[in-house]
Amino acid sequence: MRRAISPDSSPALSVPFRFFLNAPVFALLAAGLLVWEGPDALASRWSPVSLALTHLFTLGILTSVMVGALIQILPVATGVRVAGTGASAVVVHTLLTAGTLALSSAFMAGMPALYAIALLLLASAFAWLLAACAIGFWRYRHAARKGVADVLCASRLALVALLVTIALGLLLAGAQAFGIPLPIVALTNLHAMWGLSGWVGLLTIGMAYQLIPMFVVTEPYPRVFAVALAPGVFALLALFSLSATMIPRIEASLGALLLVALTAFAVVTLRLLWMRKRPAADAITLFWRTAMLCLTGCGPLWAIHVKTGNPACAVALGVLLLFGVAWSLVNGMLYKIVPFLLWYHAQRTLTGAAMRFAPKVRDMIPDRAASMQFRVHLAALGLLLAASLRPMVFARMGGLGVGVSAAWLGLNMLGAVRIYLRVARKASSMQIRAS
Repeated sequence: MRRAISPDSSPALSVPFRFFLNAPVFALLAAGLLVWEGPDALASRWSPVSLALTHLFTLGILTSVMVGALIQILPVATGVRVAGTGASAVVVHTLLTAGTLALSSAFMAGMPALYAIALLLLASAFAWLLAACAIGFWRYRHAARKGVADVLCASRLALVALLVTIALGLLLAGAQAFGIPLPIVALTNLHAMWGLSGWVGLLTIGMAYQLIPMFVVTEPYPRVFAVALAPGVFALLALFSLSATMIPRIEASLGALLLVALTAFAVVTLRLLWMRKRPAADAITLFWRTAMLCLTGCGPLWAIHVKTGNPACAVALGVLLLFGVAWSLVNGMLYKIVPFLLWYHAQRTLTGAAMRFAPKVRDMIPDRAASMQFRVHLAALGLLLAASLRPMVFARMGGLGVGVSAAWLGLNMLGAVRIYLRVARKASSMQIRAS
């Protein structure tokens, strides 16, 4: 059964777009930092440069795009609208962007004052976002469309996971800013787990239930699987957090079960992509296949890291999760959401004879341009994985690969924006002549 959507419920184009445009900009910043610092950036997951790079990705890219996608897709797919959508987007985007820059600078400079500024900005951004989402869920609790319980459940649990991630992050930032003695390593591991598996992972699962069947033209996810997966992942995260403080001996087993659940999502998604109704693999299919294959590789790599304790394995696992899985998903998602939104809003500006100027969705970002950028992305992923093992040789090459890929994505997105603006100008000039 296909899911019903309501494009007319879309917020203004500027609402999600301000978040989406952060992706190539922060990816270029991360690439520049990697090229500048070279091997030191990947020598250890605990180095200041590595932490700065990690948060440029997790906050500047992943969280920015996820927030934009959440605000855009919730009303279209479920009928739930974030409270004060326009104002919330401006405030959250401004605070999140400034907070991300402040936090990355704090890691590089090691200045307590910068940690305090970052703490204030990011806490304000996420408090506003969570409050706006909570009000929206409550206000539209009776208006939500039927058949979207799995999307709503995954989205709500993702926001709870974001709350936990924020609380842990604020504790860590507070420890750096005010010298509070805390178990930094244990809290950092939990912070990373709730952020990647909880916030990014659960929201990706919820978005996939809507985006993969709609944009890639696959069958829907199996109903029982879709209903059970997000609560199962959240429960495992909660149990893992409790075990870390109360029953450490079962921590590894719960971590393995969590990876099994996420790997199951990857396998089911790969099967849907393989059985898709369109024979040729477009850009989003290539990016999502790459992400799901990388996700299936995280389990064995994690097991090797647990067994050997090799720090290079920890860096490689971070590369695989952040760049191979999360950034691939976001990159592929942008190639469908951005052209669709620009096409839809262009259509709404045209009436009567002006409809002949309407572009097609596939004209906004030609698949050939997106597929060429995918090849550069794949090369950058290979170089980064090689750099996790041989940073002296491959670190700067990996940074250059990330930079070229990010710039290419940005140019493709700007090309689509130019088409939209050209159509909007024609529609405006025709309306002026007609009047």
